[in-house]
Amino acid sequence: MNPDLIALGGFISLFVLMLLRVPVGMAMGLVGITGYSLIQGAGPALKLVGQTSMRTVTDYTFGVIPMFMLMGAFVSVSGVSRELFKAANSMIGHLRGGLGVATVLACGGFAAICGSSVATAATFSSVAYPEMRRFGYPQSFSTGVIAAGGTLGAMLPPSTVLAVYAILTQQDIGKLFMAGVIPGLFAMLLYVLTIMIIVKVKPDWLPGGEKKPWGERLVDLKNVWAPLVLFLFVIGGLYGGFFTPTEAGGVGASGAFILGLVRGKLDPAKIKEALLSATRTSAAVFTVLIGALMFGYFLTVTQTPQKLTGFLTGLGIGPYGVLVMIMVMYLVLGCLMDAMAMIILTVPIIFPVIVALGFDPIWFGVIIVMTVELGLIHPPVGMNVFVIKSVIPEVSFTTIFKGVLPFVAIDIFRLVILISFPIIALWLPARMG
Repeated sequence: MNPDLIALGGFISLFVLMLLRVPVGMAMGLVGITGYSLIQGAGPALKLVGQTSMRTVTDYTFGVIPMFMLMGAFVSVSGVSRELFKAANSMIGHLRGGLGVATVLACGGFAAICGSSVATAATFSSVAYPEMRRFGYPQSFSTGVIAAGGTLGAMLPPSTVLAVYAILTQQDIGKLFMAGVIPGLFAMLLYVLTIMIIVKVKPDWLPGGEKKPWGERLVDLKNVWAPLVLFLFVIGGLYGGFFTPTEAGGVGASGAFILGLVRGKLDPAKIKEALLSATRTSAAVFTVLIGALMFGYFLTVTQTPQKLTGFLTGLGIGPYGVLVMIMVMYLVLGCLMDAMAMIILTVPIIFPVIVALGFDPIWFGVIIVMTVELGLIHPPVGMNVFVIKSVIPEVSFTTIFKGVLPFVAIDIFRLVILISFPIIALWLPARMG
């Protein structure tokens, strides 16, 4: 059979299986092995299943995923999200729009340890939303700021999505983590500025919260020392070259466990909950990763990436014209699947195009994750919006999307800035030890 027809049939089959609600990893693995066997034979295809699965789950580099998952799980069950929000709320919650700013800052702090956008959005739907509503914040703004703040989880290190991108493209995980720091902080700054603009335009729309005495504020602020120390230790070790990314994950997980015990935040039930949560999430990620690798082998034997590279570079629209096409594709895919699935499905196809066009792979990793995260909140379908709706069922999808639109606009602006000035993402990785 013609490899081009087999490749086309593979893509059609993949999307049909996904529409039938077959898990993404299973769908990619099934299509990849079937397509590979049609071209190379059933024997080599079956051998590939065993080799790929064993190599993936035993590869030392891939250990970074479960380690950071475990770190995030320990931090999550330790109640760090509430402490971060309480501290931020104590300091600035009395200002107009202050609870919104506190939510963004707390989301950033939690995301910097948790690494998951969906988990951040779900957590702060139960932590920050009731407090904002108690002081009269509109439902649309309250849910919108939580949805936007949740997207910080994939940008600030340790980011699981950035780690998977690094594995798929054979890039340095530590450099990718560092590349996400300044864009992540820039995102927090722009979200805060957006809230301040809303306060200026509608001064009575976002009231102030309760003003606490300085003694109480300082007590609340002292409670966030543990996650701050953990983050600085892990990221500082990575930046200084003292840890490999996998070692940093192990240090982070151990540190989160020890700090939880020392502060009395972990009991046997919570430890069990964290271990089960990290195991389930890691198993899901590895399933998708194994399926993606099998699908990638299928694409390689059909030479789909090379043919796509030749087609796009021959359009005559220039490197940035092709980049805009790719960004639009990701925004559309954001309506159909989650961030991890998008990265794993598309990067093996798109990455050769990016390299051929002369773009920096580290910079593109940040750009692609940012675009994928934008897909999590933009209408008509956004994964973070669905998560918030599941936690707060009384709020309608229309209300959430209305509240998130200003943040979508500022995210598009941020994307333009990052594309125009790659040094924003590349400055820290260039100075790593």
